[in-house]
Amino acid sequence: MAVATIAAPAALAAPEADARRRAAGAAQIVMGVVALFAFGLGSRTAHGADTTFGMTLISKQGTHVPDWVFPARPVIVALALVCVLAGIARLAVELPRLWRLASTSLVLFCFTFAFMAWSAADPKGGERLIIPSLLNSMVVAAVPLVLGALGGVVGERSGVVNVAIEGQLLFGGFMTALVGSATHNLFIGVIAGTLAGALMGLLLAVLAIRYLIEQVVLGVVLNLLALGVTGFLYKSLMQTNQSSYNSVTQFDSFRIPGLASIWVVGPVLFDQPLVIYVTVILVVLVHLGLFRTRWGLRTRAVGEHPAAADTVGVKVLRLRYRNVMLGGAFAGLGGAWLVGNVGNFTESMTNGKGFIALAAVIFGRWSPFGALAAAGLFGFTAALADQTSSLQLPIPSDLLSTLPYVATLFAVAGLIGRVRAPAADGKPYIKG
Repeated sequence: MAVATIAAPAALAAPEADARRRAAGAAQIVMGVVALFAFGLGSRTAHGADTTFGMTLISKQGTHVPDWVFPARPVIVALALVCVLAGIARLAVELPRLWRLASTSLVLFCFTFAFMAWSAADPKGGERLIIPSLLNSMVVAAVPLVLGALGGVVGERSGVVNVAIEGQLLFGGFMTALVGSATHNLFIGVIAGTLAGALMGLLLAVLAIRYLIEQVVLGVVLNLLALGVTGFLYKSLMQTNQSSYNSVTQFDSFRIPGLASIWVVGPVLFDQPLVIYVTVILVVLVHLGLFRTRWGLRTRAVGEHPAAADTVGVKVLRLRYRNVMLGGAFAGLGGAWLVGNVGNFTESMTNGKGFIALAAVIFGRWSPFGALAAAGLFGFTAALADQTSSLQLPIPSDLLSTLPYVATLFAVAGLIGRVRAPAADGKPYIKG
């Protein structure tokens, strides 16, 4: 009887795993077929069209690299066939987890490269994609997503769902513009924006932890609150006096000598504003903190089994308050980046980035480096949509602008499979 009881879950899990394998294989084959007929055999790649990838970022110093020119159609057809073969292999064989991840990554790379090659294909050589510019835009777009996702990771690892990342980003950006403009000092504005995010985190913590309000609903309400308050103040205060309340200097780049001269990636990675370096450092510190320190051990214990953590002396509620405030501060810094990157605040400027950051938390499996990779993927799709919208494509620019959201849905629903959130995530703890 015991053997049957133990074997039953495995017997039930096998058909589910087999169904996921078939769905993943079919999806990869469909992606290959789309790449073949829509990109490789389409009219855009006919008549010997070549694809040109510019390899030098003109706006920044760096080593000059000649453009990369290659025939579009044969390259795209080869990439499409790789997608189809990978899908067939996925259907035929149950691969280990690492190989499944490699197969999925390969198909995504081939499909994306095929789309890029198709979008820049031109028999006259006039169309081109500037690869370093694309990567630079990816980094810029990913920063608020990484910081927002870090806030989500810290909060959810301690058992509090943070759906209010969007509002924290928005409120942080608003306070950065307001205080930075009033003091004529962007650095003070960034501090104010970070503290504003922490204040939003404190509000979330008080209502969720003390008053036990359902956390997902609470996060949505706080997002609407931030949207309404910042929208009202923007129209009544900033629009009427732009120079005094909504005009800050943009972030200056900090060039790392030597590294910034590396071909293609040097200007992208090592000639950027200081906030980008701080973001990378924060990812490393949060990872080390979560998995190598007493604070991290207690945080993970509170997120998994708060009652057990309480019995060994961990102050569960106090730790949750601190972590949710810390997560709000991270998101506030992300909002400060949005303002400091362009020099002013605009109404609803976050434009759904907080929800993409929340998806990055799930896609990254509640880990800082996973969230960084997920944010990089979403940032890349946003940058690619922006770059290709300037090309003469038979796709409306409004449709291209939906790429980040489509990638979010596809990644969360179709790539990561089954994930397990911290066991106490979203569950209020009432001390007995």
